[in-house]
Amino acid sequence: MDQTADPSPQSATIAERVAKTGIDEAMIESLVRTFYGKIRDDALLGPVFGAAITDWEPHLQKMMDFWSSVALLTHRYDGRPLPAHVRFDIGPEHFGRWLELFRETTAEVCTPEAAAFFEDRAANIGRSIQMGVDFFRKQTAAGPSAGA
Repeated sequence: MDQTADPSPQSATIAERVAKTGIDEAMIESLVRTFYGKIRDDALLGPVFGAAITDWEPHLQKMMDFWSSVALLTHRYDGRPLPAHVRFDIGPEHFGRWLELFRETTAEVCTPEAAAFFEDRAANIGRSIQMGVDFFRKQTAAGPSAGA
């Protein structure tokens, strides 16, 4: 039996996901560019992102790498999102609006199956980052002896 013809479990999973959802690099790029266009124009999120990002193209490329890594397991993203988010005065209302705009965008640019995939991951990621930001702030507010 030719072992090279057998796909790995990981590549089989990705092939199934692509077949089921239609997710590909072009969809990811459309999602990221459309979503961040909305972010930039948003009354709540625009000023926060605008204060953090002066050159948008590298950020968009990083986010395309991130979603490619999440959806297609390309391993192109190697960043650490939590430190970037801790620096800013953001709270639940920001995360809620971010997710609302993300869902709106997935409905516009994705198949229903892809939208469900991305929305599920985004909700989990948003929760995780929000919990990390909250934890960091509580630890910082408690002072150096809080961890002792």
